[in-house]
Amino acid sequence: MRVNQQRLRSDIESNAEFGAVPTDEGRGRTVLTGSEADRRAREFFCERLRDAGLSITIDEVGNIVGRWEPESADPDAAPVATGSHLDSVPEGGIFDGPLGVYAGLESVRAMQDAGIEPVRPVEVVNFTEEEGQRFGGGLIGSAVAVGELSVEEALDIEDADGIPLGDALADIGYRGEGRVDAADWDSWIELHIEQSERLEDAAVPAGVVTSIVGLSRCAVEITGEADHAGSTLMDDRSDALAAASEFVLDVERATNERNEVSETAVGTVGKLEVSPNAPNVIAGKVDLTVDIRDVAYDSIEYVIDEAEASLDRIEAERPVEAALSHPWDRKPVEMSERCRAALHDAGTDADLDTLDLHSGAGHDTMHVAAVTDAALLFAPSRDGISHNPREWTDWEDCADATRVLAGALADLATE
Repeated sequence: MRVNQQRLRSDIESNAEFGAVPTDEGRGRTVLTGSEADRRAREFFCERLRDAGLSITIDEVGNIVGRWEPESADPDAAPVATGSHLDSVPEGGIFDGPLGVYAGLESVRAMQDAGIEPVRPVEVVNFTEEEGQRFGGGLIGSAVAVGELSVEEALDIEDADGIPLGDALADIGYRGEGRVDAADWDSWIELHIEQSERLEDAAVPAGVVTSIVGLSRCAVEITGEADHAGSTLMDDRSDALAAASEFVLDVERATNERNEVSETAVGTVGKLEVSPNAPNVIAGKVDLTVDIRDVAYDSIEYVIDEAEASLDRIEAERPVEAALSHPWDRKPVEMSERCRAALHDAGTDADLDTLDLHSGAGHDTMHVAAVTDAALLFAPSRDGISHNPREWTDWEDCADATRVLAGALADLATE
């Protein structure tokens, strides 16, 4: 099979025009779910699906599925599926999501051009609201597709202005009918940019993910007492921010300790809300989040235990109160050996090196893997930059990774 690099590039560059933002360097876009940019991106995708002879279905939460069902395919056979998402973060790059969507379509076109006769249908998918920038915490479309979230629950999620997802999708004409059921798929492969530097450093064009890290999100509340910054002596202070600073360093220390056992363990305090947040007022309250990830779940448990111990110590040593809740917890997800083998074999057939590596981000594949055989394939990211207009994957790397994807999909579809 021959992947048409120019055709793939044209699709991605055309998609980049929707929600394009001015930037001094690189190419940026903002495509929030239910926006005009989202509508245009979806319409263009559907046009390209039709041009390639794929039929289209849109489910009630806006997931779009293009289906290639040639005469050789049994219409009742479980399909092989691929795809990703078209939404973006504010001022994001042009490859995160769209590469996987359009590489899936280009894989189908490459199979068509090569005269491949699959015995299974092949489906190309755009999942709704992967990034979670307007509605909820992200991965909404895939969560519905695997039954983790009901259609009704998803449609009722509101944005900051109180607009439900269902209304936003209806406004742009992409609230369809029914529900895509990922459990009906024979297998799933998602191509995504790596968002790290491992492939670039190794000069390898495609990475086959072995596992997706587990992820726990903790919410911490530290309460002291707001008071005057000038007239309150140091010994009389109940400073919530000073206490929070100790906690942040304890999380960093605990994660570094765990790195001696598992080098992939990471812990991040990335969001703090300080109250009253005034320059001449001692902080009376701090709300913060802790994000902990690793391919080994016991690393996550270790850091959480250490975080709880840190808060106990801080409460004993400082005049503050602290509480930790644990609202979000996901176990590590292993990728399908069958799908991984298909990707490695496709790389060999295309004379392209492939590299085993883990994923520190979930992507929609994290959900899909719960209900069918699934794999995640990475293309190199220049300097590891993502969620940024400077996000870049060379067009040759896009095409090479797509060649691996296409070969694997053809293998799975002709089994």
